[in-house]
Amino acid sequence: MKMGVLSNRISREEMKAGDHIYSWRHAYIYAHHGIYVGEGKVIHFTQGAGREISTGTVLDRIIFSSSPSHPSDTLNCPVCGDQSRLDGVISSCIDCFLADGDLYLFQYAVSPAFFLAKPRGGTCTISASDSSEEVLHRASFLLHNGFGVYHLFKNNCEDFAIYCKTGLLVITRISVGRSGQATSFLAAASAIVSSPLRYLTTSFTGLAAVGYGMYCFSRLISDIGVRRDVEKVPVERLVSASAGSEKPDITKEN
Repeated sequence: MKMGVLSNRISREEMKAGDHIYSWRHAYIYAHHGIYVGEGKVIHFTQGAGREISTGTVLDRIIFSSSPSHPSDTLNCPVCGDQSRLDGVISSCIDCFLADGDLYLFQYAVSPAFFLAKPRGGTCTISASDSSEEVLHRASFLLHNGFGVYHLFKNNCEDFAIYCKTGLLVITRISVGRSGQATSFLAAASAIVSSPLRYLTTSFTGLAAVGYGMYCFSRLISDIGVRRDVEKVPVERLVSASAGSEKPDITKEN
């Protein structure tokens, strides 16, 4: 096992049913997340045809999708068959899920110091995980009932896996969900631009320090284990509320 601050990489033999796993896609631009349910199967949430990071805009021509590096291989998978046209919550074998990538374990109940030591979002959370039985129940229930409509910033594969592990749902109408990756992207984009502290220094190193500090602060206060606009929602209630909507309508106005 190579778990630690620098890497969450694990071997297949170390996986346990109920684990939240992920695999980086295309030069570590984005990671695809899922729940390992045992017997070589992973339940995960996808937009379909490998478009987990699709924005529905012209940016899709610039941003690499999280589709397999060798899509023709997955079309002939003896276990999964052709899943290229499937979307929503699906079950895949571990080979199709990894798509030739390495295997990583998402960490729960980490300390704030450890969380901040991880420069990249979408790898750990301060929040604790529920029992494996609860995690597997949620994943299985959502496999048969869906998880709403895929949205890059509000309802993505990491959001799905975190909900399965914690049962926590954001209950305010804000622009980002539970995903650490989405939070990191937004935090990085606004670290310097939106911070009034940028006026305190004009040097490159000063700006970099201010920017990184704001980035870390934004990541921390947006973590599912820190924010206060979350609520434990039973999966049966989640599915009932989300029927026909983009996200479960269990929300409160700010």
